[in-house]
Amino acid sequence: FVGKMETGNLTIIKDFVLLGLSGSAEQQHFLSVLFLCMYLITISGNMLIILVVGFDFHLHLPMYFFLSNLAFVDICFTSTTIPQMIVNIVTDTQSLS
Repeated sequence: FVGKMETGNLTIIKDFVLLGLSGSAEQQHFLSVLFLCMYLITISGNMLIILVVGFDFHLHLPMYFFLSNLAFVDICFTSTTIPQMIVNIVTDTQSLS
């Protein structure tokens, strides 16, 4: 038994570094507006699916219930990733915690 501890790599990574989609300020503005529009279309389309399946009695079938659950999961996924990406593009931040 040796009383000395071995030292290894003790690096702790807390952030991911994003390389970005573009270096130009004009292109970053265009991309942020484009992603915002796509985000709003995605949210409104998925909400429309959930509302139609929920209010129309003829669509209370397992297939449409599954479709509304997929729409809800899509809303959850895009609501966690896309706004953070838009903020990173606008503020020119290149790291995610």
